[in-house]
Amino acid sequence: MSESSTDNWRRAGFAGAAIGVLAAGAAAGVALERLTVGRGMRQKARLALDASAPYGSLRGTPGKALADDGTTLHYEIDEVEPDPPAPRRRRLFGRKPPAPVTVVFSHGYCLGQDSWHFQRAALRGLVRTVYWDQRSHGRSARGVAQSGPDGVPVSIDQLGRDLKAVIDAAAPEGPLVLVGHSMGGMTIMALADRYPELIRDRVVGAAFVGTSAGRLGEVNYGLPSAGVNAVRRVLPGVLKALGSQAELVERGRRATADLFAGLIKKYSFSSRDVDPAVARFAERMIEATPIDVVAEFYPAFAEHDKAAALEVFREIPVLALAGDRDLVTPSAHTEAIADLLPEAELVIVDDGGHLVMLEHPEAVTDRLADLLAKVGAVPVKAAKAGSGSS
Repeated sequence: MSESSTDNWRRAGFAGAAIGVLAAGAAAGVALERLTVGRGMRQKARLALDASAPYGSLRGTPGKALADDGTTLHYEIDEVEPDPPAPRRRRLFGRKPPAPVTVVFSHGYCLGQDSWHFQRAALRGLVRTVYWDQRSHGRSARGVAQSGPDGVPVSIDQLGRDLKAVIDAAAPEGPLVLVGHSMGGMTIMALADRYPELIRDRVVGAAFVGTSAGRLGEVNYGLPSAGVNAVRRVLPGVLKALGSQAELVERGRRATADLFAGLIKKYSFSSRDVDPAVARFAERMIEATPIDVVAEFYPAFAEHDKAAALEVFREIPVLALAGDRDLVTPSAHTEAIADLLPEAELVIVDDGGHLVMLEHPEAVTDRLADLLAKVGAVPVKAAKAGSGSS
């Protein structure tokens, strides 16, 4: 092993105590569970939830977009259900019906398009929607620019360009509503920063869910200051070292599945009574993200600063929504977005964590339906009829 590799693993060892602070609360819960539930039974319960839960089962018409570095991005379209045949009407020569509003959903870090399951179920058939997987997530290909020995970390600016490629392929004309959760919200801001004319010309509404315009380096993740400072200092090097040993680390993740599940629940949800099937669904999405992808994306968040890009959204309806107990992108960051967009609707969901759209789907879907009705994407009655979860 080279000297640099040894140094990386030494830093990883030093990080153990710091990251242990992060995991302490989750580990305590797992230890308590071990007293009453055997490991085999927990594994059987996970398999049963995976087999029976409908979450993530919704599919649309698939398509592919090509990013500017050659990465293939997977998206799916849910079209509007056709109305019953109407009496034939005369149409002026050369005129064609206007393109429908398209709602484009962008997901967060270590997730996938299926994280919008409840909103997708509610809006199906009511409005044209596009769901896509960010590069190296879900069904999209690994980022070309991140591959090989000369690979570079992902930037939020790159994600904004990826979103432009998806829009060009899946919704090349007509009005747009952009919806983004966490990293997906940052992706929308990067799109606006690079292509402000697209926002001015075509975007009629936007929703920022559990996201941030910057200053993520100040987030403490619910830790005491000493613990979070130690984590910040060593985590980038640790992730880089772990990413270089991806196969070994993935085996370790499987071996520590109980602790991993506890961490996911702690940082995804706030409610004590979150549906176990929903919690397992979130766990599956996150554990499907390879450790080297986690490492590639992590540095981008400390560098993210797109507050100035929000200016272009001032003239359109905006929803800014977050859970009040989000430990990853605290609600104060959503409030800061609303401060920059005084006409935005600010919604803070009680007892909501980072995955608020899965934890409190009715609250999120209802507010999205209101936004879509406001911009004329769906009739008011249809929005209310379709805003329940399923």
